[in-house]
Amino acid sequence: MKNTVRNLARRYFFYLGGDQPLVTWHERFRSAIGAFIGLMLVITIAMYLRELSGIDEWLMASLGASALLVFVLPGSPMAQPWAVIAGNTLSALVGVSCAILFSSPLLALPMAAALSIMGMFMLRCLHPPAAAVALIAVLGGITHYRYAFFPVMVDSALLILVGAVFSNLTGKPYPNRPPK
Repeated sequence: MKNTVRNLARRYFFYLGGDQPLVTWHERFRSAIGAFIGLMLVITIAMYLRELSGIDEWLMASLGASALLVFVLPGSPMAQPWAVIAGNTLSALVGVSCAILFSSPLLALPMAAALSIMGMFMLRCLHPPAAAVALIAVLGGITHYRYAFFPVMVDSALLILVGAVFSNLTGKPYPNRPPK
């Protein structure tokens, strides 16, 4: 009976994070500090660029999710420069297009996410936060393609640069290198 309860508990606790890898406290702090520094630098530069350009949109809301991949999982294919920059930029272009083409959010939102996912598959740049970029463009009613370049592409590229410097300085190779 005792073993049955223990096995049942172990089985169901699996669904509460049991499949998450164990991470050392050192790595947790390294990742969190990297995300903080990376986002602080990107946000500071984006604010400065906003002041120079006078553009209202200066930060993409899904940048935090991209930072998680870049600083916590730098070896993931979905955290690599092409995935982050191209995935986010493509998804912004798709989201703006859907905001222009479809007046109904009921159609524009799922169409933006689905088309951005299909586009990322085609360009081999899958980046999960990018699907949110497409939704953000539609929800924000953004109808100018400049949004895809600033803030989305610029913020993504800045995040990659900071991520590469930080990761390599702290002993995590980033980005991935091709096999020899």
